[in-house]
Amino acid sequence: MKQGIGAEAIRGKGWLAAHRWLLARRVMQFAVLALFLAGPWFGYWIVKGNLTYSLTLGVLPLADPYVLLQSLAAGHSPARNALIGAAVVLIAYFVLGGRSYCAWVCPVNVVTDAAHWLRARLGVPDGAGISRSTRYWILAMTLAVAAFTGSMAWELVNPVSMLNRGILFGIGVGWTVIVAVFLLDVFVAERAWCGRLCPVGAFYSAIAIFSPLRVVAVARERCNDCADCYAVCPEPLVIKPALKGAARGVGPVILSPLCTNCGRCIDVCSKHVFAFGARFSKGVAYEHVHRDSAGHTGGAGAVAARVGTAGCARSADAAWRQH
Repeated sequence: MKQGIGAEAIRGKGWLAAHRWLLARRVMQFAVLALFLAGPWFGYWIVKGNLTYSLTLGVLPLADPYVLLQSLAAGHSPARNALIGAAVVLIAYFVLGGRSYCAWVCPVNVVTDAAHWLRARLGVPDGAGISRSTRYWILAMTLAVAAFTGSMAWELVNPVSMLNRGILFGIGVGWTVIVAVFLLDVFVAERAWCGRLCPVGAFYSAIAIFSPLRVVAVARERCNDCADCYAVCPEPLVIKPALKGAARGVGPVILSPLCTNCGRCIDVCSKHVFAFGARFSKGVAYEHVHRDSAGHTGGAGAVAARVGTAGCARSADAAWRQH
């Protein structure tokens, strides 16, 4: 009888350890919203604004670089604080991996993850074959529309912006867009919005091309082919080159900029194959010492793998060929 996704990891590591990065992401996502809500709800103005532009403690400006790019395309001259804020955000997401925004900050991620869970429970078969490159065409379209209209027209219907503003200030009929995204992911195509259509994710993936923080298959030789990592990954095509590329000389680092650094592959792997690591590290990546059912020393002990620079380059090429 087929066991549920992550069941082996839960038995081996315990429920909390098998969900630690998922729980950490939810804490982060709701903490970000709480910081924005602390002012209007409780009078503690730690952060003023929203995900488009905010001012933290009255000192630090933060601005969405994708919105800034639309503004520039529309022919607007951004204020100095907007330029500074966008630069801060760009640097932060370059270091952390651009699409970590999608997994750790974006409020729509909670909606689409819920849709993915429901789709699996209902057993909805494969639906529309929407190309994963569609998001890049939509990204280009949003910039073209901004240039043609002289306005950031996309932000009027952008589900990410609408949900964030709606939670903070009231959303009204905007909930119909969020419900549409949810139903799209449940009944039309698996992870249709975040994985195939969202131009925000497409923009942040461009930032992530050379990001240093990566997921690494530090013990890929211990993979038992359970495929749980593929089942939970929002971008499953990014895993194979690092996990199965040893015979071709491909390094163990997941270098595709489409990886969201969500950590779910780390959570659900009972063999402690994956860990967060550095892109060009020539040292050793460690996990917590543990013993698996076969009695091998692993993660908690000293699961380690060398990540060579040359291997990283080959892994990048292989990852892009997968797309």
